[in-house]
Formats: sequence, structure tokens, C-alpha cells
Amino acid sequence: MNRLNTFFIIFLLLGCITIDAKVPATRKIQLNEDWWFLRGDIGNIWEAVRPAAAGSPEKVPLWTKVTLPHCFNAEDAVDPDVNYYQGPGWYKTHLEISNPYPKGRILLEFEGAGQKTEVYVYMTKVGSHVGGYDEWSVDITEAVEKFMQDEAAVKRFKGKIPLSIRCDNSRDAEMIPSDLSDFNLYGGIYRYLNLVYLPAISFEDVFIDASVDNKGKQGTVAVNIKLYDPTGIRNATADVSILDPKNREIARATVTVDGKEDMINLLNKSVKKPDVWSPEVPDLYTCHLTLKSDAGEVTVIEKFGFRHFEFIEHGPFMLNGKRCLLRGTHRHEDHAGVAAAMTAPMIRQEMKMMKDMGVNFIRLGHYQQSRIVLEQCDSLGILVWEEIPWCRGGLGGPEYQAQAKRMLTNMILQHRNHPSVLIWGIGNENDWPNDFPEFSKEKIRVFMKELHDLSHQLDDTRFTAIRRCDFCKDIVDVYSPSIWAGWYRGQITDYKRVSYSEMQNVKHFLHVEWGGDSHARRHAEDPYRNLDAIQTGEGADERAGDASLYGGSARASKDGEWSESYICNMIDWHLKEQENMPWLTGAAYWPFKDFSTPVRPENPVPYMNQKGVVERDLTPKESYYVFQSYWTSKPMIHIYGHTWPVRWGSSGDTKDIKVYSNCQEVELFVNGKSYGRKKRNSQDFPAAGLCWDIPFVAGENQIRAVGHKGKETVTDEISFVYQTEKWGTPSQLKVSTTPADNDDIWVEAELIDEQGVLCLDNRNYIEFQLAGDGKLIDNMGTSTGSRKVQAYNGRAKIRVKQNGSKENVVAIKSEGVQTQLVRLGK
Repeated sequence: MNRLNTFFIIFLLLGCITIDAKVPATRKIQLNEDWWFLRGDIGNIWEAVRPAAAGSPEKVPLWTKVTLPHCFNAEDAVDPDVNYYQGPGWYKTHLEISNPYPKGRILLEFEGAGQKTEVYVYMTKVGSHVGGYDEWSVDITEAVEKFMQDEAAVKRFKGKIPLSIRCDNSRDAEMIPSDLSDFNLYGGIYRYLNLVYLPAISFEDVFIDASVDNKGKQGTVAVNIKLYDPTGIRNATADVSILDPKNREIARATVTVDGKEDMINLLNKSVKKPDVWSPEVPDLYTCHLTLKSDAGEVTVIEKFGFRHFEFIEHGPFMLNGKRCLLRGTHRHEDHAGVAAAMTAPMIRQEMKMMKDMGVNFIRLGHYQQSRIVLEQCDSLGILVWEEIPWCRGGLGGPEYQAQAKRMLTNMILQHRNHPSVLIWGIGNENDWPNDFPEFSKEKIRVFMKELHDLSHQLDDTRFTAIRRCDFCKDIVDVYSPSIWAGWYRGQITDYKRVSYSEMQNVKHFLHVEWGGDSHARRHAEDPYRNLDAIQTGEGADERAGDASLYGGSARASKDGEWSESYICNMIDWHLKEQENMPWLTGAAYWPFKDFSTPVRPENPVPYMNQKGVVERDLTPKESYYVFQSYWTSKPMIHIYGHTWPVRWGSSGDTKDIKVYSNCQEVELFVNGKSYGRKKRNSQDFPAAGLCWDIPFVAGENQIRAVGHKGKETVTDEISFVYQTEKWGTPSQLKVSTTPADNDDIWVEAELIDEQGVLCLDNRNYIEFQLAGDGKLIDNMGTSTGSRKVQAYNGRAKIRVKQNGSKENVVAIKSEGVQTQLVRLGK
């Protein structure tokens, strides 16, 4: 109870002006439709609410109709020609209020809005919030009552309540995260906004503490609540019921509450041999809570789980008494066409794809993420490191530090019931200066210690962690150094040696962030071309300037071709090594999905970090299947090269065919001929030994692989053209079109030399432009959804939406060759 009361003392110290909590209630309405948006600012709040006659100059500025979730930067985050918008934006709508509770409360619950938000009911400012990632609520009850007393206003708006919201993602060094961070600081109401009805006394927070010993024999669960009672009703009755994963009731209690205490204990229960939660069997218990009073009745349902974890000093991670190798990845809240405004189905699809890849752990970088993500981690069985956005730039002043503490408090209070959460992250790359004139390691250490202590005050059942801040590694419970073997430093073969060395420097080592960029659809016959000068045997950390495409020491990130071929080999090497590191807690690949970033305008897809194993629209790259072959048990097989339509070499050369599979044995067929069976051995690099050197025939080749796992058989097939003609310098563009669905058309451009031979190693930018009533499907941040993109093996393509037009003209440009015009018509 003492620790729980600490929560609310901290709230008072932080001076919150809104309710920084998720609202426990079942009467919620998502406010998704009938919104108007203005990108820019207004002169005063009256400009947002005033009615204007048709044709009136008061129609200026122009508002556009949108639905929520909505992000300012849905397109401009990856527009190759502009910097993304950072500034204010307004949303407005009219609410129909129908509160079922007499004298009840009306709240607006924001699941996340960026980065600063102000809320107005008619002309009254009812709340504000700083921070783009934590949940918060504002009580609009009194403001609605005030509006309803204004007869002229009620008549003007026909009884509906004008609601206006200002979001602002302007640059502000005294706000976290830093604009130096390698991701966009998005603006908008980019998570769900809910209208919530509550009785006059209701729940404000529900806290469920569940624990179990490491053998799973004895568990305990405690349920505590805090009441929301702004008018001082106090008297109520709380019913609590606990159901096990099979929906059987195991505990029940009824408690009369008077609201005098900040925290009220409803139930303490011992549970013998509880069903433990794990990635393999994510068993969840259910807590039903009902609060009854003269003001009405409100019900809350919370999920929780029993699990025991331990980080062995200089050793592995243990879950429920057994070693669990954390097989992880990362997630940014970012998606093609919508940026941060991902809908629930989008999030669920993404999380399901992670689980299908074999993930059992995720670091949510670099900020608190949607409740939907955490719910998916609970139900799918994915362990979580979640962190606050203190990322790069140094350390700001009192306002900056108060925001960081407030966001840490909110993250822990809002997500602490989730059994998936293991770690509260309190910083990332805090050794990165330049937001402020002073960069004091000692002051950063002091503040890091304050965050570490605060985290344990709020939740002493979980660990704290940071990544890449060597001078603070002794402060936190778990530390991840910077290890990018084979990308920013060293060769891939340095990985195990460097990891072992770093592990010995801290009590609890966990390797998060490794990998490298790959331009989807770009492949290489020699993945290691141009990498001979890279030094090995030294460190493998990322240092100042390593992410640059220019200057400095030799490194794959600068000198490599960013091919899927190289990245698949890198991942393959790391995964086979991780299987043979018994002291390893785990590692997390950076990231799962390509995401937008303002600091990488010169990448093959401009403004995209392309380290993902899927593209920004969730299209898998080849590397997705490398992970599957190591991390999954359901039989799978994948021949490398599904997006490699033309391979090349001389007549008579042998070329490698890699098959990624978790089957014990695979047989390969090339052009109908069997090249024998091979047994899988994870320590046999590459592709766990499922690699054949084959002579191809000039022209079309057909490849088929058959995998055998027990009594099950799986197959995969690809075809490609083998090109033996040598090519010179690109001299022209060859353009072709093919139908797509929904009457759309694919436009593909190939760079060819004077003899008409495809230049298969060319990496020039290719640009697409359109005239007509159609639309380029661009600003997606994908290899086929950008109007400016580096060629993948001498080609690039984009999709055109015809929009019923009889004629559209596409212009295709590339430096050094003549622009081509292509007419698209019915």
C-alpha cells in the first residue's frame, strides 16, 4: 500500500493539470468521424467555432474533412522534396452529448496526441497536455453545462457542443524527445479519442499486482483502486471478481468504500499453482470490477497474468524457472500512408506478423505506445521493454525534466497491469549531445538516477534499462551497449566476441539494436563487394558520423550496396551465433518495419530508415524469412529471391541458391532436375547449410524447394531470368506498364545501355511525375511507393491510380538519360 500511495504524491509534485490515466469505464464512444482539420494556426478560438455563411470570407482559412486517428504528417514525412511540417494544427467537431448517468461526468480520453495539445469546449479552454505518447483525459462536464446555459449558443449550434483541439509538434528543445532523434515527432490526434460517460463517482485507476514463485507453485494477487470523485460523493460499494483463463471464478469480494483514502484495497488472494503466462502459452486472468452508488453503476474489466522472471548476473534470462532466450525486435509507431495514425486493425496485423516471425520480445522504441500494442503483446505472448522518449540531445531544464518524470509516471501507471512488460526504459542514446550549450555527463547521471529511483518507487517488480550511454550503465538494472557488427563498425564475424566482452562489463546485459539497412528488391550476386577495407578485431559500436553516407572509416553502412542479400547473410550469422551463446539473455533486431526519419533524406527511399525486415506497408523483405527459419516451429520454407527477377553472371558459372527453412531436410529442384537433399544445421553458414551452388541456363530458370519436417511437407517456388550479357553505362530508360487491381496501373522503368542490356548493378535515382486526373501512389515510404527512389538492380516502379480518367501522362526521369513520357489511357 505504501508504494501505491507514492503514485499520487508524485502526481501532485509533477503538477498535472489533466487526469494522466486511462479511464476505467465501459461506456466509451470513439470519436472517429465528422472532424474538420486545419494545418496551421488561427487568430483565436472563435475562428474555430464561428458559423459562416456560404461564400463568406469567414470560410478562410480552409478546413478539410478528416477521420481520426489522423496525423499532420501522413504524407510529408516521406515527401522527397520537403521537410516535414512542424507546427500547430486544429481539429473541430460538434458533440452530441447523451450521458446516461444523472449528474454524471463527461470526459475526453486521449490515447495519444502529438506533441502539445489544448482542448476547448465552445469558448472555454478545458485542458492541455505536453507529451505525444502517454494517455490523458480531461473532464468537460462543467464546460458542457456552461455552454448549455447559453441559450443563444445552444440555438446557434442546434444543441450540439462545439469541440476544438489544437495539436502542435513545433520544434522545442525543452521538450522530449529531441528533434535530433532518428524519427519524426509527429503531430495530430494520431491515436483514438474517446468520449467517456461516468457516474458522479467512479474508478480513476485500477492496479492489479500478481506474482508467482519461480516454480509456479504459489501465486498472489492484490487488487487496488483509486476513485474519481470530483464532487465528493464518497460512499459506494465495489464488487470484484477474478476469473482464471478457463473463465472459472477463483475469488470474489465486496467492499464498502468511502473515498477518504487515495488507494483502496479490494482484494488479496493466494492462488495455488496458477496458470502462468509465457510466450508459448500466454494465459490471462480477468478481473471484473463494479462500483455501485446512488450516482449509478460503472463496470471495468482488466486482464492480468502470473509470471516470474529473473536476469541472472552475467548470465541468461529466466522465465518461470526456465531459460528463455529473448528473440526480439523493435517497433516505431509509423505506417505507409498514415504515419503515426495507425488504426487498430493495422496494429493487430503488424503484431501478428511479428509473432508469426517468431518474436517473443519487443522493445517499444522510443516512447510509450498505444494500449492496443500492449494488449496484443499480452494476448500473443510477446515480452516488452517500454521506454520514455528521453532520446538524444542532452539534458534540458526543470520543465524538460518534469516532463520526463511525468511521462515515466504515466507510462508505468497506465501499463503496469500488463504481464508482458518486463522493463521500463528510462533513456536512449543519452550520450548524444547538441541540443544545449552544456553537455554534462554528471548532470545526466544525476537525472538518470532520479528516473531509476522513481521507476522503482512506482513499480519495484520490474527492471529499468537504457541503451547506449556508457557513462550511466552502472545506474540501471539492465544495460544495452551499442553493437552493430557488420554495419556501422567491424565485420559480422565480430559479433560474438564483442558481445561477450560487453556482457562482462555489466551485471545484466541485453543486446537491443543490431542489423543494417536493406533497400527492398535490391539484390547482389556478391553481397560483400566493396567491403574488403573494413577493419575487424576492434569494437563494433556506432560512433559519431558512422550513420553518415560520407567520409570516415570503411563500413558497410557507407560502402555497401544496401542489398537484401548482404542483410540476410548478416542476420543469418547473428542468429546462428545467438543459438550458441549460453550466457545470452537475448537480442532485439532494429527494427521490425522500415520507418520515416527526418535525418536521412539521401537514403534509397528518401527520409526512410530502411533497416526493417518488412517495408513500411508491411510487405515482407527476404530477411523476414531468415528469422522465421530460426525462430518458428510451424514448418516453413522460403527460397531467397522472390523479388529478384533477373540474376546475372557468365555462362557456365555456378551461383548460390539459399533456402531458408526450419525443416530438418530440404530437396532442391532446378529446371525440373533434383540437386539432392540437404540436412539443416543451424551452425552451418549460410542458410543453416541449405545452400546449393548451381549452374543456371541463360534465360528462364525455375526453382523449387521441398522441405520435410516429420510427416509434414512444405514447398516453395520461384522463377527468374539469368542474364549473361554484360552491360555498360545507362543510356536510356525503358518503360513498361502492367495492370494492377482496382483499375490501377503499374509503371516500371528500367535503365538500359546502348545495346538495350539491363544495367543490373545501377543505383541511380529514378523519379516519377504525373499529369492528368489520376494520382501517383507515392509518399508511402516504400520501394514501390515513392516518386523518387534509387533503382533496385537497374529498375524501379510505382503505382498509378487512374481515377476514371481517359488519359494520364507519366514522366520518368533519371540523371544522365533522356526523360520518358508514357501515356496511360482507357
